[in-house]
Amino acid sequence: MGGEGEIKNLPARVVAEFTGTFLLIFTVGCNVLSETPVWAGVSIACVLMVVIYAFGGISGANFNPAVSVMLGIVESMKEGAGMPWKEVGIYCGVQIAAGILAGFSYFALFGHTFNLAPAKGFGWLSAGLCELFYTFMLTFVVANVAVTKDEDVAGKKDADGNQKGNDYYGLAIGFVVVAGAYGAGAVSGGCFNPAVAIGIDVSSVHLGIGWSLVYTAFELVGCALAAVLFKVVRPGDFGGVYDDKKTTVPKLTSEFLGTYILVLTVGLNVLGKSPAAAFSIAASLMCMIYALGDVSGANFNPAVSLALVVFGEMEPKEAGMYMAAQIAGGVAAAFTYAGVYYGETFPLGPGAAYGWTQALTAEFVFTFVLCMIVLTVAVSEKHKNGTMFGLAIGSCVTVGGFAIGSISGGSLNPAVSLGISAAHVMNGGFFFKALLYCLVEFAGGAAAAGLVIHTHGKNAKKAIPQ
Repeated sequence: MGGEGEIKNLPARVVAEFTGTFLLIFTVGCNVLSETPVWAGVSIACVLMVVIYAFGGISGANFNPAVSVMLGIVESMKEGAGMPWKEVGIYCGVQIAAGILAGFSYFALFGHTFNLAPAKGFGWLSAGLCELFYTFMLTFVVANVAVTKDEDVAGKKDADGNQKGNDYYGLAIGFVVVAGAYGAGAVSGGCFNPAVAIGIDVSSVHLGIGWSLVYTAFELVGCALAAVLFKVVRPGDFGGVYDDKKTTVPKLTSEFLGTYILVLTVGLNVLGKSPAAAFSIAASLMCMIYALGDVSGANFNPAVSLALVVFGEMEPKEAGMYMAAQIAGGVAAAFTYAGVYYGETFPLGPGAAYGWTQALTAEFVFTFVLCMIVLTVAVSEKHKNGTMFGLAIGSCVTVGGFAIGSISGGSLNPAVSLGISAAHVMNGGFFFKALLYCLVEFAGGAAAAGLVIHTHGKNAKKAIPQ
């Protein structure tokens, strides 16, 4: 999603960036003004996805000044790895202009508009943090699925830089909006894009103006953090040497980040009483799997790591390090969502109408499903899916979240269970509940490995999602 050397085919690239950004922000405004709270996030995610597929081969499909700035920072760290700052400036100007025009366009269409501001009950810091984290996620996913020079992930590119072979990059980037819109959106409105923030703010100037500056500042911090951590997880893109057998920092960083984003999305959806929590959480898992699957294997779940040990794909020592990183990420994320909500947390345990036997049984069954799908579509050499593995694994959360969310909460992950319980302790919660959940979740992972060994057999050598 970046360019190298001189600016080539500038008129076409400018038109592509303007068109894609306009359509994105016009869709945002139409969803807000037509009051579609359940499907708005999906609608916005889908328009971003389709314009990425439409214009990715022309302009790189940034449609977001934070993406362009991230590419500029990457270029500063290694020439040819991102986008020259001259192009960044042109792209940002075009994107902001498109955002402002889109804002006035939906204003004209509906005859009224809406203002940019944190949701009622939240201040600048809570809203800013939500914008920071999901702008980070968006730009980090962009970097890892569409900027990296690793052809196993980014796909080969032709002489003009057109994307080839990576069929999922638009899906992975677009559905970050689903991950962020339903949780973070309840706090900040869910821009994750300075062009969105500025377009909304300027077109509603009669209602007040200024919040776009705050939002943009946090969004730019998020994209800068994404550029730095992109270098950490992919040293090979910056001239470093990556040894799969010896290098642990990229892997453990990946496991921490993926689990952090997952648990943060869980918490923000629950506290925000999201109408589509399971789908949002599933999207966060899918997007981070696509971003980091080839770095660490994208476990993001101690039960998955245990299943890999039983299956013979991971050494116990490495699995132990992964679990530590995952649990640390989960606990850190839980205290983050608690901070965003001024100390508010929620308990882990059976729903009001259910008992512990029902809750633990539900956790066992759907953790089994999740781990079984990981092993069959992303690990087993007999039935490994090279393109849709992230969608398949993430969809297990959609399955389990809607099926048993009212029974057990649908954790399906010891890092999620431990994170939720650790944060809730400060409000009088009991940590032992997480231990019970972890026990059955680990049992579900081990059982899944046993089944897949029986049906698929063990691999002859270690396999990593491609």
